[in-house]
Amino acid sequence: MNKSGYQSLIERHQNGLTYIEVLIAIAIIAVALVPALEALHTGMLGTEIYQSSSTEHYAATAVMEELLAEQHGALVSAAAVAGDESTPSSYSDAPATPNRRLVYLGLYDADNADGDNNLFTVLDPNLDGDNNPYTGFTGLVWLRVQVEGSASALESLSAP
Repeated sequence: MNKSGYQSLIERHQNGLTYIEVLIAIAIIAVALVPALEALHTGMLGTEIYQSSSTEHYAATAVMEELLAEQHGALVSAAAVAGDESTPSSYSDAPATPNRRLVYLGLYDADNADGDNNLFTVLDPNLDGDNNPYTGFTGLVWLRVQVEGSASALESLSAP
């Protein structure tokens, strides 16, 4: 066989893929497909988590906006009824409400006027003689809105 005949024989044998080459390609694709599908599943879970946390955030934001629009005296009165900053106030959603929003209120001692280094104890000038720091309080009120059972929470201060 001459050189050009040999070369044409080689070219004829290289015109397509062999059965073995096709099987190897399918095996490589199958092996690579499993991690790709797992990555898609993880991405879908991330979307669900993002939707849930976004819903909680916007629910807390809505309540915070309502609180910041409230009269200062009403917030002080609700803080007095709650008693301390760790008890949910009357602005909280009713128990068993889905995505229940808990609202915590407390009088805020920003300048540590009483010297105890506790931000939630305030001096009562007792000008009215009732020994109640909530009566006539004109300082800051601390606000916290938290979605029950989640880490989603917002805090702010309200001034008169």
